[in-house]
Amino acid sequence: MSNFTPWKVLHIDLSKGIPELQPKPKYQGIYAVFWWRGIPLGDREIFTADLPIPPSALRNLALSAITPAVGDRLLENGFNAPLPVVYPDPAWDKPPDFQALLALQQPLEQLQQTYNQPVNNSISVVICTRNRPEQLARCLRSLLNLSQPPQQIIVVDNAPADDSTRQIVAQMPEIEYVLEPRPGLSVARNTGIRHCTGEIIAFTDDDVEVHPDWCVRLQQAFVNPKVLAVTGLMLPAELETEAQYIFHKGSADSSWEYRATNFGMEFFENMKYRGVPVWRIGAGANMAFRRQAFEIVGYFDERLGAGASGCSEDSEIWYRILAEGWLCRYEPTAVVFHYHRRDFDAFQDQAYQYMRGHVTALLVQFANYKHWGNLRRLYLTLPKYYLTSILRTVKNGFESKSSYIFVQIAGCLAGIKFYINHRKKPAWTDKIS
Repeated sequence: MSNFTPWKVLHIDLSKGIPELQPKPKYQGIYAVFWWRGIPLGDREIFTADLPIPPSALRNLALSAITPAVGDRLLENGFNAPLPVVYPDPAWDKPPDFQALLALQQPLEQLQQTYNQPVNNSISVVICTRNRPEQLARCLRSLLNLSQPPQQIIVVDNAPADDSTRQIVAQMPEIEYVLEPRPGLSVARNTGIRHCTGEIIAFTDDDVEVHPDWCVRLQQAFVNPKVLAVTGLMLPAELETEAQYIFHKGSADSSWEYRATNFGMEFFENMKYRGVPVWRIGAGANMAFRRQAFEIVGYFDERLGAGASGCSEDSEIWYRILAEGWLCRYEPTAVVFHYHRRDFDAFQDQAYQYMRGHVTALLVQFANYKHWGNLRRLYLTLPKYYLTSILRTVKNGFESKSSYIFVQIAGCLAGIKFYINHRKKPAWTDKIS
């Protein structure tokens, strides 16, 4: 039986004042996310043993968390404002810098004005779902509360077992329902694309809630005409179980941070020899594309994704975008809140699917472009990583969660087999008109 104690997810808007943090019963600590008027800027884990924290100490802790993101934003937008130098004290017993937030207030307000500029490009939102009506209803409610409604919201019901999804959507006249009887997430996404009318096509999943400004932040991120794809920040909706916490910590290898990033040819060429880590660009639960992107690089590869290889249909299309000389942008102001899988068995199944899809995508990318770094990652980097992990597990003694490593290895082997059985190029090579 697990001894895991959950974390309390707490969102703190620094523009509304600094609270005093008190211990939360039944939680081992607080996962604090710091915001400034709808802009996420950083986070910190605060253990219960360090609580309570008075406002003066929390102010300094928040400053240390948000300074990298704020500084990055100021440079990107051409501001030349001094940032406070913060030296966080673990004991929080030094005099607080009461002027630090005041020093940040003016440039933060300038940033807010920058992000409040109107957007003109139309946007369609696609949610692909299968047999999860309760989660879908929660997601759709958040989409109906967007500060700037999209031109179109489409639910693609993928090979459903019953009509419960149709009934949910029927209660919301603002939302379009599309039935796709062929199973597979990429199949469903491609069907959604064909029904979209917007210049921008955004995708999210049924197990998320979106921030009210999600759509407008995605649209603003396409200001550079070379950007064909945008991803955003995925924050945990809750950290109530060990599986959710492990998934959250594992996301540190992605770009789910608070600094905006453009991924282009420099990134691609510098990493090509070892396998371009396109999975770091973002998450399929929070992404958008220019409609033009599907004209240039084609649809989602229907061999990839849930219901087929397992995943990586998102990262593989980002790979194509970069390989063709375009840009992908990670924009953390476009936020969704993801309900990670609560059950450890479901989490392990997800890990298996992720690795099977990842390996399949590596082989697809090599077949498409003959970039040898994909094979280097598959046959050198991953085996070395898992051998090291196994040796460490043996040295430290097998624990209840050690099987997680072997589940991933099994997923890798299954990915090779899956690709061998599905080598024929799918219909995504036909571009949309």
